[in-house]
Amino acid sequence: MNYKAVTNVLGKILFLLAVFMTIPIVVDLIYQENTWQAFLYPVIGCLVVSIAINVFIRPKKTVLHAKEGFVIVALAWIIISLIGAIPFVITKVLPNYMNAFFETVAGFTTTGASVIADVESCPHSILFWRSFTNWIGGMGILVFVLAITPNFDSGSIHVLRAESTGPNVGKLVSKMSLTARILYTIYIVLTVALFIMLICGKMPVFDSICASLSTAGTGGFSVRNASIGAYGSTYYDMVIAIFMFLFGINFSVFYLILVGSISRVLRNEELLTYVIIVIVATFAIAIDILSVYGDFGTAMHHSFFQVASIVSTTGFSSTDFNTWPTFAKMILLFLMITGASAGSTAGGFKIARGIVLAKVAFVDLRKMLNPRVVVCPKLNGEPISTETAQTTKTYIITYFALMLVSFLLISIENYGDVETNISAVVSCFNNIGPGFGKVGPTSTYFGYSWFSKLILCLDMLAGRLEIFPIILLFHPTTWKK
Repeated sequence: MNYKAVTNVLGKILFLLAVFMTIPIVVDLIYQENTWQAFLYPVIGCLVVSIAINVFIRPKKTVLHAKEGFVIVALAWIIISLIGAIPFVITKVLPNYMNAFFETVAGFTTTGASVIADVESCPHSILFWRSFTNWIGGMGILVFVLAITPNFDSGSIHVLRAESTGPNVGKLVSKMSLTARILYTIYIVLTVALFIMLICGKMPVFDSICASLSTAGTGGFSVRNASIGAYGSTYYDMVIAIFMFLFGINFSVFYLILVGSISRVLRNEELLTYVIIVIVATFAIAIDILSVYGDFGTAMHHSFFQVASIVSTTGFSSTDFNTWPTFAKMILLFLMITGASAGSTAGGFKIARGIVLAKVAFVDLRKMLNPRVVVCPKLNGEPISTETAQTTKTYIITYFALMLVSFLLISIENYGDVETNISAVVSCFNNIGPGFGKVGPTSTYFGYSWFSKLILCLDMLAGRLEIFPIILLFHPTTWKK
């Protein structure tokens, strides 16, 4: 383990976090709510520690290996969550630090699970910070560091792989830093495009900014108690639903469109599967909830919004889907687990993993019938490597094992029923936010004990970081030189 290199990168993260936390100070100065000190103190602390690390800890070797990549990502996300919770405590929006930590983890991991019952009573700086944490966590803070830091290509692919989503992460171009810049450029352009469309629909500027940040990060934090449904606007619902769908697409698809490789986009199996899942789920739910709304157009409106929200793991709501029939809720539960595309800002298991598992299982079944047959499963025309297949199998075993253990642990306190606890774990692990029962779209996670909230925080971090960085952080071998 190259401790100095790890510490040096974490110092850069602290400096960047300090820069990010100055923006809510500007928001407070605009609205004059006198909450700027809540952000100033952690900003000063981050800057002091960052400068001290830069001055006193200079690694002789800056090359990062897989081990360092996992550790940097895991520690960075835990540290920014610990520090990002401080403004909630100082402003007394959430005076209990465990609640503040839960809210911040939910923000950075783009889960959107909240413990705040009345968000409309919060200061504008806090509301902005909540949505901004969604945006920061959407693409990843380490990816941002790669994008703005020169000469950080030595082993940086390990950092990108540890923080990015999906079974197989690679470069778009030869240099890792340039790949990060391309990804963030696409991310920013889509965010601005959404903001402009919301402004054109006459949504208030502050609301438009926060909604755009939360949608882009597929986080789902809203400045309204009733989420997007509070506006009662079909235009807002459809615009946000379309962008939630877009942010659930692998960002490499947007890059291929920009460079004119349309044929590769059309052959993308994950994209095709994603589109089919959204269409089928939308129509199935619309038919099932037709009796609730009495009008097919209204049923399709709410069905498409919630399907886009849940499959992209954003977690916004246009209505209280907790009151929908069981069949519709089961489809949403299925979408919670599948998630959207790898390489997007969405959480969940990822459609690409499902395709890999299905194809590998099909080949294994063929070999059982004919042991001599030689078949190589392919994804998008490319052979699925043995390493990718094995990693995916390991992931799914660990994925369901951790969710089962989490469900058992939070069930100890007897707060929620089976539906509530299962959906809470599935929702947090897949970075969605709202679940069913006591954690439905009109409820919060406030009622859980500090122990259950800690378990759910670990679920959110494990889900966002694809499990392995968090697990390896606690493995003794990780820390050996």
